[in-house]
Amino acid sequence: MGQVIISVTSFAQTIIPVQTQHNALVIAAEKDKDIRIIFFGKKLADINEYKLLQGAYKQTEEYTGLASSVYTPSGSRNLLEPAITVTHADGNNSLDLRYVSHRQIKVDDNVSILSILLKDPVYDFQVTLFYKSYFREDVVEQWSEIKHGEKDKVILQKYASANLHIKAKSYWLNQYHGDWAKEMQPEESRLTHGIKTLDSKLGTRANLFQPSVFMISLDKPATEEEGNVLYGALEYSGNFKIDLEVDYQDNLRIIAGINNYASPYTLKPGETFTTPAFLYTFSDKGKGNASRQLQSWARNYKLLNGNGDRLTLLNNWEATYFDFNETKLAELIKDTKKLGVDLFLLDDGWFANKYPRNDDRAGLGDWQENRKKLPDGISSLVKEAQGNGVKFGIWIEPEMVNPKSELYENHPDWVVKQPAREEHYFRNQLVLDLSNPKVQDFVYGIVDNLFTKNPELSYIKWDCNAVIYNAHSAYLKNQSHFYIEYMRGLYNVLKRIRTKYPSVPMMLCSGGGGRVDYAALQYFTEFWPSDNTDPLERIFIQWEYSYFYPAISSSNHVTDWGKQPLKFRTDVAMMGKLGFDIVVSKLSANDLRFCREAIASYKSLKDVIWHGDQYRLASPWENDVASLMYVNAERRRGVVFNYLVSNRYGAGSKLPVKLKGLDPLRKYRISEINLYPGTYSSLENGQLYSGDFLMNVGFNPQVNSGRASVVFQIDEEL
Repeated sequence: MGQVIISVTSFAQTIIPVQTQHNALVIAAEKDKDIRIIFFGKKLADINEYKLLQGAYKQTEEYTGLASSVYTPSGSRNLLEPAITVTHADGNNSLDLRYVSHRQIKVDDNVSILSILLKDPVYDFQVTLFYKSYFREDVVEQWSEIKHGEKDKVILQKYASANLHIKAKSYWLNQYHGDWAKEMQPEESRLTHGIKTLDSKLGTRANLFQPSVFMISLDKPATEEEGNVLYGALEYSGNFKIDLEVDYQDNLRIIAGINNYASPYTLKPGETFTTPAFLYTFSDKGKGNASRQLQSWARNYKLLNGNGDRLTLLNNWEATYFDFNETKLAELIKDTKKLGVDLFLLDDGWFANKYPRNDDRAGLGDWQENRKKLPDGISSLVKEAQGNGVKFGIWIEPEMVNPKSELYENHPDWVVKQPAREEHYFRNQLVLDLSNPKVQDFVYGIVDNLFTKNPELSYIKWDCNAVIYNAHSAYLKNQSHFYIEYMRGLYNVLKRIRTKYPSVPMMLCSGGGGRVDYAALQYFTEFWPSDNTDPLERIFIQWEYSYFYPAISSSNHVTDWGKQPLKFRTDVAMMGKLGFDIVVSKLSANDLRFCREAIASYKSLKDVIWHGDQYRLASPWENDVASLMYVNAERRRGVVFNYLVSNRYGAGSKLPVKLKGLDPLRKYRISEINLYPGTYSSLENGQLYSGDFLMNVGFNPQVNSGRASVVFQIDEEL
């Protein structure tokens, strides 16, 4: 690891660029030590020309010198939304941050970390800004470290991770909203003057109503292939706040970080407060390019085992719900082998004795095997799975508790609740206080005990269904720290688990997409996008998630939701990490044969789906047919999923779908896969096409009401 300083100094101005392969964020420290952002976008070829930017813009007067600040303080000259607000030890609320120094460290041939030290000239207070850039992926992570040497405590009223400043003619926000079973519903609108805020105050399951991912198109709404677009996301699983301010000069200011709602933080002298990372990537080639950049970064650097393998599974939930015993489960484990998947997953309902977990009203928190359902314990099921040549996984929801449980009776002080107020429940449960180290030990112990007793256990599904009502910790003296300390406690537990069990696959489930972010996903191999598994709905939900998360991270299960045939349901689930939640014993012979053959096809193509480049070819929001494509890095193999999403008369693929990501000079052979037994492809299987033809003319998958889902693979003719 070496240290490299990259800067240009002229006219008493120090230019500090944060550059990736195609983009740049350029910072300038002025003669008076004010430090501001002077450029964001596609980088210039000559680093020296950034000093010419100042004369290129003829906007209205900037009265404060802080409108484009790299980290805007409040209480001094600033007139706009601040990134940081503090109350000093003497009660003063003003802050001024001036440039002191910077340094850039090259971690390897792709990753660099720039740090910029800012200090208040009056108070012993400093902020260090960090910019971690990933050159090839065009991704930047930004965060801040805040500390002071004042005589007494300082109160942080606001403490953002990042503060961006962008110039364009206009700004178009693509944001998301939702609820249970309605995740990732997109809305696009033009940003007008003032502040648009994206935020969450739920404490846990923070993304339930509004996730912390968004896009900003510059000048006009970006399309898949065209336009300037910024993707942003906060790497944090708790309350977040993203302020998007179009200021009086018509510039856009983006301030993102932990939500300071009910959370003024008391910072001791010498203590360092570190904010979570805010990540962003920019593309001048549209949304598709931006998403491939982000997916590649996630696989390489953030998602646990992002370039590795995954397990296909059969889940018992929709087959049994809470009603099962060892005999039923043994049959389902045999079905797992018959189906041809890798793992059997035992879902909710396997635990608690005094208050048996026979529905969602009792037992949560009492993590001993239910003696009536499982007299021989989990270990007998693990052995049963081994005997059938499959692996065994289990569901837990360790952060939550039912009031009707021994845990609640024995440790009411471990529960998040206001002592003098009536309890209010979310799904008949409350949240455990992870700010308490004893509760952290308990939650860690749930996982550790399962693996200690069952070393062959191969998979964990970690659920989190409740939000936080009546926020109060019996452990904390300062309740303003609660929301922050809860997240610190959660991450502490997950770090401990991964230290001891670094490679065990774990699904991040939160009643669907309630906790999907890259701070959490560094501890998980995959996430559960939605409890809504209706395949038609899932096409839209999975489509939107694909802008920010790679296919290998998205758990998609074939269930009995929806009215579509088994083939349609399976084809949709194959867009990501395939799983099943069906009653195998009730499948017809042809249905079972289809599933087995589809799983075999999936296993032959999973490397392309999980690790290849993804191209969205035809949007379900705009077309009768949705098309999505994956191509491997060598451009030799691909797979295209096509789905009928309209039931209008005559709806179908009237025009060819233009493929992407191929080599125009190579020849490719197209073959339809996932055919239901007894049916035949209407495509010219085996026909050769040039990459040039497939990308400029296209290929018609012949989707119609009789062929509602069509999957075909593409192989280079060698």
